[in-house]
Amino acid sequence: MAQRIREARVRQLLIDNGHEFSEFEAGEWDPGFRVAQAGRRVVHVFWDGPGEADQLEAITAELRAAGLHVVATQLDRGGRRRLEVTRP
Repeated sequence: MAQRIREARVRQLLIDNGHEFSEFEAGEWDPGFRVAQAGRRVVHVFWDGPGEADQLEAITAELRAAGLHVVATQLDRGGRRRLEVTRP
């Protein structure tokens, strides 16, 4: 079973790797990543802006290199792509 993981840890790891955090300004999201706690053992990572697939692939590689388990998923009915991040 996966161990507990915190959104803040994933966010800081991505910032330390040079990624920009996305912020909501003027009615839309700036390009960058967002993270959301999805339970005690799962954090979701989203990319806002162009190159979503490529950016999520790069983020996947970085998170895996840090020892985290990452699965790419997509919300229902063709919704947003996201990464489900857990600690093995």
